[in-house]
Amino acid sequence: MTPFITVVMAVRNEEHFISDTLQHVLNQDYPRDRFEIIVVDGKSTDLTREAVERILTNYPNVKLFNNPRRLPSSGRNVGFKNGRGDIFIVIDGHCYIHDKNLLRNVVRCFDKSGAYCLGRPQPLDPPGINVFQEAVSLARASKVGHSGNSFIYSNYEGYVSPVSNGAIYKKEVFEKIGYVDENFDACEDVEFNYRIEKAGFKAYMSPSLAVKYYPRDTLKGLFEQMKRYGMGRFKFVNKHPEAISLNMLIPPIFVLGLFVLIAFGLYSVISILFPLFNPAFTDAAMGILGLIYGIYVILILGESLRIGLKKGLRFLKYLPPLFFTIHFGLGLGFLNEMLRVIFSKSKSKHACPK
Repeated sequence: MTPFITVVMAVRNEEHFISDTLQHVLNQDYPRDRFEIIVVDGKSTDLTREAVERILTNYPNVKLFNNPRRLPSSGRNVGFKNGRGDIFIVIDGHCYIHDKNLLRNVVRCFDKSGAYCLGRPQPLDPPGINVFQEAVSLARASKVGHSGNSFIYSNYEGYVSPVSNGAIYKKEVFEKIGYVDENFDACEDVEFNYRIEKAGFKAYMSPSLAVKYYPRDTLKGLFEQMKRYGMGRFKFVNKHPEAISLNMLIPPIFVLGLFVLIAFGLYSVISILFPLFNPAFTDAAMGILGLIYGIYVILILGESLRIGLKKGLRFLKYLPPLFFTIHFGLGLGFLNEMLRVIFSKSKSKHACPK
């Protein structure tokens, strides 16, 4: 019998994309009575709900639920708990699905692999994006702009760790490991997929499952996204300290080093104005840090040039600030969440008993 599929969309303020994304799923070459789309709205303040309501009047397999907590994690749980699928697929509200056989490919990959979780490529190159967004896509796909251990921007097919790109699950997964941790506002999928791996479920990925995402269209938007990811990364390693890796630590160390370099620079200035200070140690430390960050500048300029020569010189002016924004945003978010947790624990420890 054809498996029943539940597509879960946890959304908030997606009025510009939601109608097209829903239509991409509804146009799938799959029996209409064998799949449903559960849209979970996190108190949108734009016209997202109205757009969904217009569509569901003509498509009974589209359902709209509320997500009072507004978080992606809680939204996904609403979909997982209310769906009746044998298979659950997570698709965000701002995606482009270019293949009408996506749902059939999902079933084929499960049958072929015997896995309980499927990963997919999530390239940032849908049609209609501008030059800046193309540059964001290129930066994020580069090993300098993304972990070299992730397959999320690759066309690899085979068995993989689900941590970075798992997005499709058999219902048995929820029965064994539970649902998404709603303490997460970002990286909730990473944490959930990590538990899948720890539980011993096999994961498989295929380029036939690719879903294209729209990259951020401003530097500020990219920074806020990366900062959220950085905060999510700290929450993840705080919950699973055994999963910490060098890739996760490099961005916060990078940001800390910048702050130290600035502090030493100010110290050197003060030492000139007030001779009581001895700047010898500071000058040595600044020299070492300056060398390290000089190498960093050479690295991102070299990678920008490599991409520019391969993909187009028009991207050169965007790539260096994009790489810096990615690294600084991830590091600052990580440190911000770490300090919040430390201060929260300290406050709780010193709170006066009632």
